[in-house]
Amino acid sequence: MRMLLWALLALSGLAQADSFDHRHKGWNSLLERHVHWVREGVASEVDYPAFARDRQALDTYLAQLSAVSRAEFNGWARDQRLAFLINAYNAFTVQLILDHYPIASIKDIGSLFGSPWKRRFIPLLGQTLSLDDLEHGLIRQPGAYDEPRIHFVVNCASVGCPALRPEALVAEQLEGQLEDSLRRFLGDRQRNRFDRQGKQLEVSRIFD
Repeated sequence: MRMLLWALLALSGLAQADSFDHRHKGWNSLLERHVHWVREGVASEVDYPAFARDRQALDTYLAQLSAVSRAEFNGWARDQRLAFLINAYNAFTVQLILDHYPIASIKDIGSLFGSPWKRRFIPLLGQTLSLDDLEHGLIRQPGAYDEPRIHFVVNCASVGCPALRPEALVAEQLEGQLEDSLRRFLGDRQRNRFDRQGKQLEVSRIFD
């Protein structure tokens, strides 16, 4: 059913660059309803059961992402492309969780022969990608964006990951959103702190 929806949206012309919603309103609405800041704003909590009840809206947004061709994507401004890829990573991660829900961790989806991040299930830019393909092959491709702060907005649905923001990333606000997510992550004393003697700084493994 979801594949049929994506195909119909692609045929309807949603793939045209001038018709794509760079405000990501569908995704933004879902995040506003189902993601909330916790621990004084340094972490967030995702309501997956509520997301599941809104599955049709999520599938519609994913179909809009999948309808964009590589040629159209290449014609966008740099921040439009980066926001698109980060939102796609986060939204398809939510889809992966919902496809296997209820689970305790995204790691439960993997097996001895492969991790969930290497599973190719994402129809994007004319390819079928994994989460790793999307992050390392596109978002972190050398010379493409060279933006280290993406590590604080790309959410892998694991306890050790940075917070999923309760809003979509958009080109016009991208600089402020990246900076805000960085500051929130640095302010999380469960991840980054001085030891009890105050002499040694302990930081998240994300900084590797």
